[in-house]
Amino acid sequence: MFSHLIRRGFIFLPAILLAGCNTVVLNPSGDIANQQGRLIIISTILMLLIIVPVIVLIGLFAWRYRQNNTAARYEPDWDHSTQLELVIWGAPLLIIIALGLLTWISTHTLDPYRKLSRLDALRPIPENVKPLIVEVVALDWKWLFIYPEQGVATVNELAAPVDRPIEFRITASTVMNSFYIPALAGQIYAMPGMQTKLNAVINKPGEFEGFSANYSGAGFSDMRFKFHGVSDEDFDAWVKKVKAGGGALKRTEYLALEKPSIKDPVQHFNAVDGTLYHAILNRCVAEGQVCMDQQMMTDKNVKDEGKGEKTEKGAAKAAPQEVAMAGSQHHHE
Repeated sequence: MFSHLIRRGFIFLPAILLAGCNTVVLNPSGDIANQQGRLIIISTILMLLIIVPVIVLIGLFAWRYRQNNTAARYEPDWDHSTQLELVIWGAPLLIIIALGLLTWISTHTLDPYRKLSRLDALRPIPENVKPLIVEVVALDWKWLFIYPEQGVATVNELAAPVDRPIEFRITASTVMNSFYIPALAGQIYAMPGMQTKLNAVINKPGEFEGFSANYSGAGFSDMRFKFHGVSDEDFDAWVKKVKAGGGALKRTEYLALEKPSIKDPVQHFNAVDGTLYHAILNRCVAEGQVCMDQQMMTDKNVKDEGKGEKTEKGAAKAAPQEVAMAGSQHHHE
């Protein structure tokens, strides 16, 4: 009786262990994440078409050719079977071709930089809908969200209307991080001095978890935020709430905010310096720093001027040679 209960316990053990798992990746609330979740399921099924038969056959062979099974055929000189070779090589090859085709299509369809063409599988994006632009900055160890069109900013809190495309413009202050909202879309890296993009849409209202998916130091585990999917009316009310509290986020305030800290509470800023994100991206927030884009433009202009001078000098050198060649030809004539 006791051994019977133990065997039953082992049967249900995987289900018990999986009961505490968060399956939001396979049951998301955004169309991009939904397509990615479906891609994971299809890829897993395709791979199981090979894995399951192999596991079953290993057990079958071990049982059939066990030591005390004298009825099993013993063929020590057997070394080839065309039929087996076709199955062993053909089946995995077909799976690889299918996975490759699936990967090629989905890589282009789910490109995070690509503008959205639909709200979900049944609804295209209406012509009069503009995407909500959110500028994301990964700090040590918190998230800064700037809404340039609304003129507000928040720390560790993000909100967006349901069924409205969102265009995230993502960068970091010091070290590489990873912006990830599993219910919305896949993770995108945030890197200092660079901008990555993510286009996504949330299709269901609710409160969702967002966090950093890339280890970035001591406060990494607490680098989390809440993402609120709300109606258009509730989003407007949320913006008014942000504007009603908190001060302005200018360069001085940002430099103080940028300092490393752990478990920061939600903060609201009712006004934002319009050039702040550009300065963060180009690493020139502090007074006296030269922006990276200006530096690169200056370097390019200097190089172009140098090429121009070389071209002029080359032309000047070529002129006497042409005169000499013309004189030589005249002398021969």
